[in-house]
Amino acid sequence: MPEQDTHDHEEQEKKKPGGFCSVCGREFDAGRLIRLPDGRGICEECIQKSMDMLKGTDLSELTSHFPNFQFINLGDLMGGFPGAAPGEEPEEEPEERSAGLADIPAPHRIKAELDRFVVGQDHAKKVLSVAVYNHYKRVLAEEKRKSDPEGTESGPYPLTEIEKSNILMLGPTGCGKTYLVQTLARLLDVPLAITDATSLTEAGYIGDDIESVVSKLLAAAGNKVSKAEHGIIFVDEIDKIAKKKNTNQRDVSGEAVQQGMLKLLEGASIEVPVGASSKNAMVPMKTVNTRNILFIVGGAFPGLEDIIKERLNRTSSMGFQADLKDRYDEDRNLLQKATVEDLRKFGMIPEFLGRLPVICPLESLTEDMMVRILSEPENAILRQYQALLAMDEVKLTFEEDALRAIAEKALAKDTGARALRSILEEFMLDIMYEIPKDSSIGEVVITGDYIRQCGGPRILLRGVQRLTAGGRQA
Repeated sequence: MPEQDTHDHEEQEKKKPGGFCSVCGREFDAGRLIRLPDGRGICEECIQKSMDMLKGTDLSELTSHFPNFQFINLGDLMGGFPGAAPGEEPEEEPEERSAGLADIPAPHRIKAELDRFVVGQDHAKKVLSVAVYNHYKRVLAEEKRKSDPEGTESGPYPLTEIEKSNILMLGPTGCGKTYLVQTLARLLDVPLAITDATSLTEAGYIGDDIESVVSKLLAAAGNKVSKAEHGIIFVDEIDKIAKKKNTNQRDVSGEAVQQGMLKLLEGASIEVPVGASSKNAMVPMKTVNTRNILFIVGGAFPGLEDIIKERLNRTSSMGFQADLKDRYDEDRNLLQKATVEDLRKFGMIPEFLGRLPVICPLESLTEDMMVRILSEPENAILRQYQALLAMDEVKLTFEEDALRAIAEKALAKDTGARALRSILEEFMLDIMYEIPKDSSIGEVVITGDYIRQCGGPRILLRGVQRLTAGGRQA
């Protein structure tokens, strides 16, 4: 601006009661302008725009690049911080205390918590408990090595790098693979993401790309990279990405996905979108290192039993003491005999299996386990129905014979523990519909005959005393 024009502008600003904004050049009253120490004025709108632009910007980086660039304290100009009383500064967030070995839950504690909600599967509980325990210790050892690379400080932390052991869970449908990990997520204070492998394709052709599993973990960690890098990822239905057989088309959802997951399992720095499942120009990116992320994958692997039986029947022969070919047909826990060679024949590539050193087979559910699942856990299905009827002031009781009948029907469906709720929904429908009609009903007893459809439930009215076989009051 020429010197004469500048002088005229200053003269005009002195004459008017308000003045001109030095940023946008508009004229305002004196009350709507904020005067800087050098006498210039800025309107409130320009200050708000400046604050919006600088939101989330590290001001120290700007001052390092522009040494002559100075910042003013807008809080002093506005008379304090927004939303705070004059002279009152916002409270600083307390620093998080770094965890130590004493804060890590021991494996027996983790298993004891899992026992409260999951019936059976003791071997799988031990494997998960030890894996999570070692995962915490690996995180502490990594932080110790970064803070003390020379090893001058004494302590129980090893300076050697500890590698992670990813887990492969095998088990028939409904045996509790996903429920185990979901229960573990509720018990532990560690970011955990549960995803499904059926939607994964190479480079996200149709569905999600492979790196979206890390994006879900980042979201579970509150978009904090340091917290997400010490989390756990569970990939369910991993058998659905097995290598397709006898296909002439490109296998974008099978072997290609396995090859793409190799770098995630091994450990690599990848860029993942924040708040979205796919990358695009409008989504911010963050770099996450997966070296300390524990991966747990699980699947039912239908058809793997035939591969195992074929391997086990190679030694069958003829004679009185020979092994028969139908010896393993009734073995419900045949998946516990699975080997890496069986999984490779199923369609999993060797590189993928090599990054999952721990193979954890789960047991098939028996009738006794079904009965325990119905009543023992803290959130058992029977307790849920009892709580629903208790809201109507009605007591719900299941006889032992009824529990056995429900377990028999669930085993016949061959869908695991998922069949228990569907069976109960079927038999409880009429009861849940009729109970609110009659306020005189005080108790409902589910009998085995009702489950087998050769009788009905016993309805007891309020005030009527129950009598035992001897005629005495119960």
